[in-house]
Amino acid sequence: MERKRKSRLGQVVSNKMDKTVVVTVETRRHHPVYKKSVRRITRYKVHDEKNECQPGDIVRLEETRPLSKEKRWRVVEIVTKAEQIEVRPEELEAQPEEAVTEAEEVVADNVPEEETED
Repeated sequence: MERKRKSRLGQVVSNKMDKTVVVTVETRRHHPVYKKSVRRITRYKVHDEKNECQPGDIVRLEETRPLSKEKRWRVVEIVTKAEQIEVRPEELEAQPEEAVTEAEEVVADNVPEEETED
């Protein structure tokens, strides 16, 4: 008989380790005294066997046996992939020059005229 394992839905915030991602899971609870909804964010180190996850992805986690000192969860599926913004090297080189010329024009227009004493 297979045990039902705990499952969570979270967002990947870091993938800088090999086969490991850091995922934040948000839970909301009703505070018994203050009668307000309290948001709690928990960070899990999660096993990503194929190194597929990127920051911003929404993933489903499943509890598993201890894989290391802090890893007790694994990625079951990537629910939503994050949008990747593509920037070409030509665009990076062109933008600073345009920004500098625009800034120089703004500064030149706003320089106060020096007052002369009579």
